[in-house]
Amino acid sequence: MLALSRKLNESVIVGGNIEFTILEIKGDQVKIGITAPKRLTIYRKELYDQIQEENKQAVGREQTENIKKLFLS
Repeated sequence: MLALSRKLNESVIVGGNIEFTILEIKGDQVKIGITAPKRLTIYRKELYDQIQEENKQAVGREQTENIKKLFLS
């Protein structure tokens, strides 16, 4: 992991086309602005992890149904 220190209104560029800017600092909270191409989807990590888990469960259910169909056919 790369750890960087940034001050208010300072930015970091990733991949040449994604910019993270420190917008506000209040106590232990930092507000970050992200400028990126519209084709990129950006999620908070906890939401991304939840989506991934739901996708895994859905695939598992689909595979179980497909196996049942094979044996019942």
